[in-house]
Amino acid sequence: MNKNEKYIKRCIELAKNGLGTTYPNPMVGSVIVYEDRIIGEGWHKKAGEPHAEVNAVNSVKDKSLLKKATIYVSLEPCSHFGKTPPCCDLIIANEIPNVVVGTVDPNEKVAGKGILKLIEVGANVTVGVLEEECNELNKRFFTFHQQKRPYIILKWAESQDGFLSPEKASDQERKPIWITNPFSRQLVHKWRTEEQAILVGTQTVVDDNPKLNARDWSGNNPVRVVIDQNNRIAQNSFVFDNSVKTIVFVGENIKSSTDNTQFEIIDFSKNIIPQILDVLYQNQIQSIIIEGGRLALQSFIDDNLWDEARIFIGKTSFEKGTKAPIISKKNSLKTTILSDELIQIRNHD
Repeated sequence: MNKNEKYIKRCIELAKNGLGTTYPNPMVGSVIVYEDRIIGEGWHKKAGEPHAEVNAVNSVKDKSLLKKATIYVSLEPCSHFGKTPPCCDLIIANEIPNVVVGTVDPNEKVAGKGILKLIEVGANVTVGVLEEECNELNKRFFTFHQQKRPYIILKWAESQDGFLSPEKASDQERKPIWITNPFSRQLVHKWRTEEQAILVGTQTVVDDNPKLNARDWSGNNPVRVVIDQNNRIAQNSFVFDNSVKTIVFVGENIKSSTDNTQFEIIDFSKNIIPQILDVLYQNQIQSIIIEGGRLALQSFIDDNLWDEARIFIGKTSFEKGTKAPIISKKNSLKTTILSDELIQIRNHD
Protein backbone atom coordinates (compact mmCIF):
# COMPACT_ATOMS: atom_id res chain seq x y z
CA MET A 1 0.00 0.00 0.00
CA ASN A 2 1.50 3.33 -1.06
CA LYS A 3 1.19 6.65 0.77
CA ASN A 4 -1.87 7.86 -1.13
CA GLU A 5 -3.69 4.58 -0.55
CA LYS A 6 -2.86 4.67 3.15
CA TYR A 7 -4.50 8.06 3.63
CA ILE A 8 -7.51 7.38 1.40
CA LYS A 9 -8.06 4.23 3.46
CA ARG A 10 -8.19 6.46 6.53
CA CYS A 11 -10.70 8.69 4.71
CA ILE A 12 -12.93 5.66 4.14
CA GLU A 13 -12.68 4.67 7.81
CA LEU A 14 -13.74 8.17 8.87
CA ALA A 15 -16.56 8.33 6.33
CA LYS A 16 -18.18 5.17 7.70
CA ASN A 17 -19.01 7.08 10.88
CA GLY A 18 -21.76 8.78 8.87
CA LEU A 19 -23.61 5.61 7.85
CA GLY A 20 -27.33 6.26 8.23
CA THR A 21 -27.04 9.96 9.12
CA THR A 22 -25.90 11.73 5.94
CA TYR A 23 -28.87 11.09 3.63
CA PRO A 24 -29.41 12.41 1.01
CA ASN A 25 -25.69 13.25 0.99
CA PRO A 26 -22.92 10.67 0.56
CA MET A 27 -20.56 9.49 3.28
CA VAL A 28 -17.24 11.31 2.95
CA GLY A 29 -14.01 11.33 4.94
CA SER A 30 -11.04 13.66 4.62
CA VAL A 31 -7.53 13.90 6.08
CA ILE A 32 -4.92 16.60 5.73
CA VAL A 33 -1.27 15.55 5.68
CA TYR A 34 1.93 17.55 6.10
CA GLU A 35 5.32 15.83 5.87
CA ASP A 36 3.69 12.38 6.11
CA ARG A 37 1.84 13.31 9.30
CA ILE A 38 -1.90 13.80 9.68
CA ILE A 39 -2.55 17.33 10.91
CA GLY A 40 -6.31 17.33 10.45
CA GLU A 41 -9.20 15.01 9.69
CA GLY A 42 -12.98 14.97 9.55
CA TRP A 43 -16.07 13.37 8.10
CA HIS A 44 -19.52 14.45 6.99
CA LYS A 45 -21.90 13.82 9.86
CA LYS A 46 -25.31 15.03 8.73
CA ALA A 47 -26.94 16.73 5.74
CA GLY A 48 -26.90 20.49 6.21
CA GLU A 49 -23.86 20.34 8.46
CA PRO A 50 -20.23 20.97 7.37
CA HIS A 51 -18.75 18.55 4.86
CA ALA A 52 -15.73 16.35 5.55
CA GLU A 53 -13.24 18.81 4.03
CA VAL A 54 -14.55 21.65 6.22
CA ASN A 55 -14.26 19.57 9.37
CA ALA A 56 -10.76 18.48 8.38
CA VAL A 57 -9.57 22.05 7.72
CA ASN A 58 -11.17 23.30 10.94
CA SER A 59 -9.34 20.63 12.93
CA VAL A 60 -5.90 21.86 11.80
CA LYS A 61 -4.33 23.86 14.61
CA ASP A 62 -1.61 25.57 12.59
CA LYS A 63 -3.42 26.85 9.50
CA SER A 64 -0.14 28.08 7.98
CA LEU A 65 0.74 24.46 7.22
CA LEU A 66 -2.21 24.16 4.83
CA LYS A 67 -0.27 25.96 2.09
CA LYS A 68 2.27 23.11 2.12
CA ALA A 69 -0.10 20.20 2.81
CA THR A 70 -2.04 17.55 0.91
CA ILE A 71 -5.77 17.08 1.44
CA TYR A 72 -7.14 13.60 0.90
CA VAL A 73 -10.87 13.05 0.34
CA SER A 74 -12.75 9.82 -0.42
CA LEU A 75 -15.18 11.55 -2.83
CA GLU A 76 -14.65 14.47 -5.18
CA PRO A 77 -15.04 17.85 -3.39
CA CYS A 78 -18.34 19.53 -4.26
CA SER A 79 -18.31 22.56 -6.53
CA HIS A 80 -21.85 23.88 -6.09
CA PHE A 81 -23.82 25.73 -3.46
CA GLY A 82 -26.27 23.50 -1.61
CA LYS A 83 -27.05 23.78 2.09
CA THR A 84 -23.34 24.54 2.51
CA PRO A 85 -20.79 26.37 0.32
CA PRO A 86 -18.60 24.47 -2.20
CA CYS A 87 -15.71 22.56 -0.63
CA CYS A 88 -13.59 23.39 -3.69
CA ASP A 89 -13.74 27.05 -2.72
CA LEU A 90 -12.53 26.23 0.79
CA ILE A 91 -9.56 24.26 -0.56
CA ILE A 92 -8.71 27.09 -2.95
CA ALA A 93 -9.12 29.79 -0.29
CA ASN A 94 -6.71 27.96 2.01
CA GLU A 95 -4.27 27.47 -0.88
CA ILE A 96 -3.88 23.74 -0.28
CA PRO A 97 -1.59 22.77 -3.17
CA ASN A 98 -2.17 19.00 -3.37
CA VAL A 99 -5.51 17.21 -3.57
CA VAL A 100 -5.95 13.42 -3.68
CA VAL A 101 -9.45 12.13 -4.54
CA GLY A 102 -10.70 8.59 -4.11
CA THR A 103 -13.43 8.67 -6.75
CA VAL A 104 -15.48 11.06 -8.89
CA ASP A 105 -18.89 12.18 -7.59
CA PRO A 106 -21.71 10.69 -9.76
CA ASN A 107 -24.09 13.52 -8.86
CA GLU A 108 -24.60 15.53 -12.05
CA LYS A 109 -24.26 18.74 -10.01
CA VAL A 110 -20.62 17.77 -9.38
CA ALA A 111 -19.49 14.95 -11.74
CA GLY A 112 -15.93 16.15 -12.38
CA LYS A 113 -16.63 19.86 -12.02
CA GLY A 114 -14.95 20.00 -8.62
CA ILE A 115 -11.81 18.32 -9.93
CA LEU A 116 -11.72 20.62 -12.97
CA LYS A 117 -12.12 23.71 -10.80
CA LEU A 118 -9.14 22.69 -8.66
CA ILE A 119 -6.98 21.93 -11.69
CA GLU A 120 -7.85 25.30 -13.23
CA VAL A 121 -6.40 27.17 -10.23
CA GLY A 122 -3.19 25.14 -10.42
CA ALA A 123 -3.75 22.52 -7.75
CA ASN A 124 -1.93 19.21 -8.15
CA VAL A 125 -4.89 16.79 -8.29
CA THR A 126 -4.70 12.98 -8.19
CA VAL A 127 -7.89 11.02 -8.87
CA GLY A 128 -8.82 7.33 -8.56
CA VAL A 129 -7.00 6.14 -5.44
CA LEU A 130 -8.71 3.03 -4.00
CA GLU A 131 -11.51 3.89 -6.39
CA GLU A 132 -13.32 0.56 -6.06
CA GLU A 133 -13.32 0.78 -2.27
CA CYS A 134 -14.57 4.37 -2.39
CA ASN A 135 -17.38 3.40 -4.75
CA GLU A 136 -18.36 0.52 -2.46
CA LEU A 137 -18.45 2.92 0.50
CA ASN A 138 -21.15 4.94 -1.24
CA LYS A 139 -22.95 2.12 -3.07
CA ARG A 140 -26.28 3.64 -2.05
CA PHE A 141 -25.39 7.11 -3.33
CA PHE A 142 -23.94 5.75 -6.58
CA THR A 143 -26.95 3.49 -7.26
CA PHE A 144 -29.33 6.39 -6.65
CA HIS A 145 -27.56 8.76 -9.04
CA GLN A 146 -26.55 6.26 -11.71
CA GLN A 147 -29.61 4.00 -11.81
CA LYS A 148 -32.21 6.56 -10.66
CA ARG A 149 -33.54 4.30 -7.92
CA PRO A 150 -32.76 3.43 -4.31
CA TYR A 151 -30.23 0.77 -3.32
CA ILE A 152 -32.45 -2.25 -2.56
CA ILE A 153 -31.82 -4.73 0.26
CA LEU A 154 -34.06 -7.78 0.58
CA LYS A 155 -34.35 -9.18 4.09
CA TRP A 156 -36.27 -12.10 5.49
CA ALA A 157 -36.09 -14.95 7.99
CA GLU A 158 -37.05 -18.49 7.07
CA SER A 159 -37.39 -21.73 8.98
CA GLN A 160 -35.02 -24.66 8.59
CA ASP A 161 -37.46 -26.19 6.14
CA GLY A 162 -37.95 -23.02 4.08
CA PHE A 163 -41.06 -21.27 5.40
CA LEU A 164 -41.57 -17.59 6.30
CA SER A 165 -44.38 -18.44 8.70
CA PRO A 166 -46.34 -21.51 9.82
CA GLU A 167 -49.83 -22.44 8.73
CA LYS A 168 -52.13 -20.40 10.91
CA ALA A 169 -54.09 -22.03 13.69
CA SER A 170 -56.68 -20.26 15.81
CA ASP A 171 -54.44 -20.12 18.88
CA GLN A 172 -51.55 -18.70 16.85
CA GLU A 173 -53.39 -15.86 15.16
CA ARG A 174 -52.02 -13.10 17.43
CA LYS A 175 -48.98 -14.80 18.88
CA PRO A 176 -45.65 -13.77 17.32
CA ILE A 177 -43.64 -16.79 16.25
CA TRP A 178 -39.96 -15.89 16.14
CA ILE A 179 -37.72 -17.71 13.69
CA THR A 180 -34.55 -15.90 14.75
CA ASN A 181 -32.84 -15.34 18.08
CA PRO A 182 -32.73 -11.96 19.90
CA PHE A 183 -29.23 -11.14 18.62
CA SER A 184 -30.30 -11.55 15.00
CA ARG A 185 -33.34 -9.37 15.66
CA GLN A 186 -31.12 -6.69 17.18
CA LEU A 187 -28.93 -6.77 14.08
CA VAL A 188 -32.02 -6.15 11.94
CA HIS A 189 -32.80 -3.04 13.99
CA LYS A 190 -29.22 -1.85 13.49
CA TRP A 191 -29.71 -2.29 9.74
CA ARG A 192 -32.87 -0.19 9.93
CA THR A 193 -30.86 2.75 11.31
CA GLU A 194 -28.42 2.46 8.39
CA GLU A 195 -30.93 2.54 5.52
CA GLN A 196 -33.20 5.39 4.57
CA ALA A 197 -36.47 3.47 4.18
CA ILE A 198 -38.21 0.17 4.85
CA LEU A 199 -41.02 -1.40 2.78
CA VAL A 200 -43.72 -3.94 3.60
CA GLY A 201 -46.83 -5.14 1.79
CA THR A 202 -50.45 -4.94 2.88
CA GLN A 203 -50.70 -8.42 4.38
CA THR A 204 -47.68 -7.89 6.63
CA VAL A 205 -49.33 -4.82 8.17
CA VAL A 206 -52.74 -6.51 8.46
CA ASP A 207 -51.28 -9.63 10.08
CA ASP A 208 -48.53 -8.20 12.27
CA ASN A 209 -49.27 -4.45 12.77
CA PRO A 210 -45.52 -3.69 12.75
CA LYS A 211 -44.00 -0.41 13.95
CA LEU A 212 -41.16 -0.66 11.40
CA ASN A 213 -38.84 1.42 13.57
CA ALA A 214 -35.50 0.84 15.28
CA ARG A 215 -36.23 -0.09 18.89
CA ASP A 216 -33.26 -2.30 19.70
CA TRP A 217 -30.53 -0.01 18.34
CA SER A 218 -29.78 3.68 18.70
CA GLY A 219 -30.17 5.67 15.48
CA ASN A 220 -32.61 7.17 13.01
CA ASN A 221 -35.87 5.44 12.18
CA PRO A 222 -36.30 4.66 8.46
CA VAL A 223 -39.04 6.14 6.31
CA ARG A 224 -41.89 3.61 6.27
CA VAL A 225 -43.15 2.53 2.84
CA VAL A 226 -46.41 0.60 2.72
CA ILE A 227 -48.50 -0.90 -0.10
CA ASP A 228 -52.29 -0.68 0.45
CA GLN A 229 -54.10 -1.15 -2.86
CA ASN A 230 -57.62 -1.70 -1.49
CA ASN A 231 -57.59 0.37 1.71
CA ARG A 232 -57.34 -2.75 3.89
CA ILE A 233 -55.01 -1.33 6.53
CA ALA A 234 -56.85 -0.20 9.67
CA GLN A 235 -56.58 3.46 10.66
CA ASN A 236 -55.36 2.53 14.14
CA SER A 237 -52.38 0.61 12.74
CA PHE A 238 -48.94 1.76 13.86
CA VAL A 239 -47.98 2.75 10.31
CA PHE A 240 -50.60 5.55 10.51
CA ASP A 241 -49.46 6.95 13.88
CA ASN A 242 -47.51 9.83 12.23
CA SER A 243 -44.49 9.10 14.41
CA VAL A 244 -42.26 8.50 11.37
CA LYS A 245 -42.55 9.71 7.78
CA THR A 246 -44.63 7.13 5.92
CA ILE A 247 -45.32 6.75 2.19
CA VAL A 248 -48.42 4.69 1.38
CA PHE A 249 -49.06 3.42 -2.15
CA VAL A 250 -52.78 3.27 -2.95
CA GLY A 251 -54.94 2.58 -6.01
CA GLU A 252 -57.10 5.69 -5.71
CA ASN A 253 -57.21 8.98 -3.86
CA ILE A 254 -59.09 7.93 -0.74
CA LYS A 255 -57.18 9.78 2.00
CA SER A 256 -55.48 13.12 2.43
CA SER A 257 -51.77 13.30 3.11
CA THR A 258 -50.58 14.77 6.40
CA ASP A 259 -47.21 16.18 7.40
CA ASN A 260 -45.81 12.72 8.09
CA THR A 261 -48.05 10.43 6.02
CA GLN A 262 -47.92 10.70 2.24
CA PHE A 263 -50.35 8.85 -0.05
CA GLU A 264 -49.16 8.05 -3.57
CA ILE A 265 -51.48 6.73 -6.31
CA ILE A 266 -50.06 4.06 -8.62
CA ASP A 267 -51.61 1.87 -11.31
CA PHE A 268 -52.03 -1.62 -9.86
CA SER A 269 -53.07 -3.01 -13.26
CA LYS A 270 -49.41 -2.60 -14.29
CA ASN A 271 -46.13 -3.71 -12.71
CA ILE A 272 -46.03 -1.72 -9.48
CA ILE A 273 -42.34 -2.19 -8.63
CA PRO A 274 -40.94 0.33 -11.16
CA GLN A 275 -43.70 2.78 -10.16
CA ILE A 276 -42.80 2.48 -6.49
CA LEU A 277 -39.10 2.93 -7.19
CA ASP A 278 -39.78 6.01 -9.32
CA VAL A 279 -41.77 7.65 -6.49
CA LEU A 280 -39.03 6.79 -3.99
CA TYR A 281 -36.43 8.31 -6.33
CA GLN A 282 -38.51 11.49 -6.60
CA ASN A 283 -38.61 11.56 -2.79
CA GLN A 284 -34.79 11.34 -2.61
CA ILE A 285 -34.85 7.88 -0.99
CA GLN A 286 -31.36 6.42 -1.56
CA SER A 287 -31.75 3.02 0.10
CA ILE A 288 -34.54 0.72 1.20
CA ILE A 289 -34.93 -2.57 3.04
CA ILE A 290 -37.71 -4.80 1.70
CA GLU A 291 -39.12 -6.60 4.75
CA GLY A 292 -42.46 -7.56 3.28
CA GLY A 293 -44.06 -10.95 2.87
CA ARG A 294 -43.38 -13.45 0.12
CA LEU A 295 -45.31 -11.59 -2.58
CA ALA A 296 -43.43 -8.31 -2.14
CA LEU A 297 -40.02 -9.97 -1.85
CA GLN A 298 -40.53 -12.31 -4.80
CA SER A 299 -41.73 -9.40 -6.96
CA PHE A 300 -38.42 -7.58 -6.51
CA ILE A 301 -36.49 -10.81 -7.16
CA ASP A 302 -38.47 -11.65 -10.31
CA ASP A 303 -37.92 -8.13 -11.68
CA ASN A 304 -34.21 -8.39 -10.82
CA LEU A 305 -34.53 -5.12 -8.93
CA TRP A 306 -32.39 -5.77 -5.88
CA ASP A 307 -28.79 -5.25 -4.82
CA GLU A 308 -28.40 -7.33 -1.66
CA ALA A 309 -30.28 -10.13 0.05
CA ARG A 310 -29.87 -10.86 3.75
CA ILE A 311 -31.52 -14.12 4.75
CA PHE A 312 -31.70 -15.57 8.24
CA ILE A 313 -32.28 -19.30 8.59
CA GLY A 314 -33.44 -20.38 12.01
CA LYS A 315 -33.44 -23.78 13.68
CA THR A 316 -37.22 -24.19 13.84
CA SER A 317 -39.23 -26.18 11.30
CA PHE A 318 -42.87 -25.50 10.37
CA GLU A 319 -43.65 -28.31 7.87
CA LYS A 320 -46.51 -26.19 6.46
CA GLY A 321 -47.08 -22.50 5.90
CA THR A 322 -45.96 -19.63 3.67
CA LYS A 323 -42.97 -20.63 1.58
CA ALA A 324 -39.88 -18.41 1.54
CA PRO A 325 -38.99 -16.52 -1.65
CA ILE A 326 -36.91 -18.32 -4.27
CA ILE A 327 -33.52 -16.75 -4.93
CA SER A 328 -30.17 -18.03 -6.17
CA LYS A 329 -27.74 -18.39 -3.29
CA LYS A 330 -24.75 -18.63 -5.62
CA ASN A 331 -21.62 -16.84 -4.35
CA SER A 332 -23.27 -16.11 -1.01
CA LEU A 333 -21.47 -15.29 2.23
CA LYS A 334 -22.56 -17.40 5.19
CA THR A 335 -22.07 -16.48 8.85
CA THR A 336 -23.65 -17.64 12.10
CA ILE A 337 -25.29 -15.66 14.87
CA LEU A 338 -25.55 -18.15 17.71
CA SER A 339 -28.11 -20.69 16.42
CA ASP A 340 -29.04 -18.70 13.31
CA GLU A 341 -27.40 -18.82 9.91
CA LEU A 342 -27.13 -15.53 8.00
CA ILE A 343 -26.78 -15.73 4.22
CA GLN A 344 -25.74 -12.53 2.43
CA ILE A 345 -25.93 -12.29 -1.36
CA ARG A 346 -24.87 -9.48 -3.71
CA ASN A 347 -26.65 -9.16 -7.04
CA HIS A 348 -24.01 -8.59 -9.72
CA ASP A 349 -26.32 -9.01 -12.73
